[in-house]
Amino acid sequence: MKQQNIEKYVGPNGTPYFIQSIDRQLDKLYGPFKPFSKLDGVTELIVTVLSQNTNDVNRDRAFNNLKDKFPTWDDVIKAPVKKIEDAIRVGGLAHNKSKAIKAILKEIKSRYGKFTLDPIAKLPLNEALNELTRFPSVGMKTAACVMVFSYGKPVIPVDTHVHRLSRRLGLTTEKSTPDQVFSVLMEITPDELKYRFHVYLIRHGRAICKSQKPRCPDCTLSHLCPSAEL
Repeated sequence: MKQQNIEKYVGPNGTPYFIQSIDRQLDKLYGPFKPFSKLDGVTELIVTVLSQNTNDVNRDRAFNNLKDKFPTWDDVIKAPVKKIEDAIRVGGLAHNKSKAIKAILKEIKSRYGKFTLDPIAKLPLNEALNELTRFPSVGMKTAACVMVFSYGKPVIPVDTHVHRLSRRLGLTTEKSTPDQVFSVLMEITPDELKYRFHVYLIRHGRAICKSQKPRCPDCTLSHLCPSAEL
């Protein structure tokens, strides 16, 4: 993970104390927190690639179609890209994703002789994230998803909801990029909260703090939020 000087990206509320205050409010609303069912690292990686620029329903449909047509990862490697593309079309960006998925699986098999990311997960966290982002179409958010969901590492993926809420809540500066938000949140979020804080921000972003019309009067965080419009 590329080190950044995070000071210029930290917002006025960018402190562990403020993170804990937000987390307590969201835990009352969405808790008790239960981790997702674990997928193995390779499956989580492919699922997350399929999730890019689409919703959960179409991601799952694309993944189920892929596994129906190609029951094993070896089957995917052997398949023509066009057939992979046809299988995952419902998830969008099928042409790019099909090529990336095939290339990722070939690289994993070439490196380790089998379909596993366990050797990467044993590396120090920064090294593991860097290794994962070497794969085609794998950015920091995708790498972070694999590390937290499959391996329980203290990392907080930054999707569109986490990015938006972090800026609105003043955890980061208004113009911070997703990678800058990631660097800040990794620094200021206590390790034991990173997984659930990520999940809670997504839930809150979908239900209340929407992109176009945030429901500020209904928001449990309005008294903490510098962006609240009451």
